[in-house]
Amino acid sequence: MVNVTIAGGSGQVSQEIIDALIESYKHHITILSRKNTPPRPTISPQISWKAVDYSSKDSLTKVLGGTHTLLSFIQILSDTDQVSQKNLIDAAIAAGVKRFAPSEYGSKGTVNMPWWDGKEKVREYLEEVNSKEQVLEYTLFQPGLFLDYLAFPHKTSKYVDPLQTIFDFQNRRAIVVNGHEDSIMTFTTVKDLATIVTKAVEYEGKWPSAGGIMGNKVTFSELLEIGHRVRGRPFSVDYVSVEDLEAGDLNTSWSLEAVHHAVANDQAAAMLKAVSIGILLSSTKGAWDISDDWNEIFPDYTFHAIEDFLTTVWTDKA
Repeated sequence: MVNVTIAGGSGQVSQEIIDALIESYKHHITILSRKNTPPRPTISPQISWKAVDYSSKDSLTKVLGGTHTLLSFIQILSDTDQVSQKNLIDAAIAAGVKRFAPSEYGSKGTVNMPWWDGKEKVREYLEEVNSKEQVLEYTLFQPGLFLDYLAFPHKTSKYVDPLQTIFDFQNRRAIVVNGHEDSIMTFTTVKDLATIVTKAVEYEGKWPSAGGIMGNKVTFSELLEIGHRVRGRPFSVDYVSVEDLEAGDLNTSWSLEAVHHAVANDQAAAMLKAVSIGILLSSTKGAWDISDDWNEIFPDYTFHAIEDFLTTVWTDKA
């Protein structure tokens, strides 16, 4: 049994992974919370919870005593200058934590995606504390974009809500950067991510610092072809130019409407536009071309195939 501590255990992705860890019946799980009440009902004797102050390294160090693996799901947008995660890293080192995973669970690169600038700060900090010798083993769990999002508005996971993307399977339409139809996107289901993280916790070898999880890797053109087959007719495509995107202009006939739960209502419109532009531009620079580090470690694991998954979701739907 491994003692696993979860920082930010009330989030949607973290709850998916907590459930997968519980189902393995191999670990004791401690959930850290800023609140004085449990972030979720105690549904298993494997789970305990502790209220913490992320601004206090000393108190975090005490809380992390006995932890083998620390998984962070702290919300990047709400962690100014990533103070909470940096304190968590310092405390993990002081407490003798063996392995740490920062709050990632997305793309490889963050270029053109300013809402994820915090990830770069944490990555740089991990490199800094390990610059002379490795004092904290870590991995960056990067599954690309959740394949479940292409099922919008249908929910295909227990906790993660449906989210719109520039690939709108419901209305058979997409936004593509002109001349970059061969840009690569990686898609992995939430369930596959949770399974791989659970396997990684149980893995006795050294964690790869570049923690790519490659469920499915497709180009924009290939995804449009899959959409045609799955949805029964070609997608309408709005082509945009790199120049317009770099100028902050999104000249399309439609736009995203469903915002992530972590974004305030008064910031929703600006964030949705920024996300569309960011994903499009970053895709032209390889940000979503995820490595297969964990695939190589678990070669016998079979990921949900993109076309099979989408066919199951969209069959018999208008």
